[in-house]
Amino acid sequence: MKTSLNFLTALLLISTFSFGQNFTNKIDSIIKDNYQKNPNVGISVGFINNNEEFHTAYGKLNAESQAEINKNSLFEIASITKILTSNLIAQAVVENKFKVDDYIDNYLPKEYILHSNLKNKIKISDLASHQSGLPDIDFGKLIELNPQQPISNVTQKTLTDIINNCTELKDYGQYRYSTIGYTLLGQILEKVYGKSYDEIIREKIITPLKMKNTLTKDFNVKNRTVGHNSEGGAQEFLTWNVTAPAGLVKSNAFDMITYLKAVLNKETQIGKAAIITEKKFYKVENRELGLGVNIVTDDKNTIYLKSGDSMGQSSIICYNRTKNWGIIILLNQRNSKMRQDLLNKIYDTVLK
Repeated sequence: MKTSLNFLTALLLISTFSFGQNFTNKIDSIIKDNYQKNPNVGISVGFINNNEEFHTAYGKLNAESQAEINKNSLFEIASITKILTSNLIAQAVVENKFKVDDYIDNYLPKEYILHSNLKNKIKISDLASHQSGLPDIDFGKLIELNPQQPISNVTQKTLTDIINNCTELKDYGQYRYSTIGYTLLGQILEKVYGKSYDEIIREKIITPLKMKNTLTKDFNVKNRTVGHNSEGGAQEFLTWNVTAPAGLVKSNAFDMITYLKAVLNKETQIGKAAIITEKKFYKVENRELGLGVNIVTDDKNTIYLKSGDSMGQSSIICYNRTKNWGIIILLNQRNSKMRQDLLNKIYDTVLK
């Protein structure tokens, strides 16, 4: 009997190893094929399956360098920052700082004076699920003013003027992607904790998880990739300012897989908070949203995902809690179609 049990254990280990190899080989093949067809677009991918990690990367840090992109290379994760911010919101809920269905009125900084039509109307969950109805920053105009650093013209006064001059909510309860909503969430966190957003995200996510290459204000490091706009021109990393909670964190595939490990572990503080963010707060036809995450379901799977596009980079993060896998894809060019096509192909051929 003992011999039989040992044989079965060995067989199970071999099967698990082969299954893992099958996953990683297929993912690497898809990424390699994409790079060979698009050699000007560098890419870094991290994958986790039942706590086993896999990384692959192709391309150079920049056109002048011979240094290869790897799992530690720094990218702009752009709006994937919103997943981090929504997790901080959920952590605050766990700590009884507020409830997700509280109105924002008493949690906003004193600079904001809501019009009577807006009072006791907008919930914290409305901001986090993009249905607040508030006006947003006009990125088109900002890009015209400064295509390299468009958000440099966004200040606290910009935000205060937008909010204080708003007299009616547009399509409240309907989905409209909002940068200002997540900026306000960051400021709500600052008020309830009495600390800056930078301090909060370090204290509650970056430091506990030892995400040493997840950076905020200071990102002038040797392993930083050079971003490129959709036409292939070099693009600067966006500098830290008041809109940081909506999209200004920089990170790499290794650190984002570390974050996904914590998300998938429901015993961690981050994992407990992530479960709150995964509840459905918005559902209309084929769109479902949690707090900061899109929810996609089919007959067998529920996946949670968030994409990000800076001026010069594109990214996407996706995970399946039930099947215990997660993936991060980072591109050094703004190319939302490519990053989505890659995820779709990996999902359809490997993960589904």
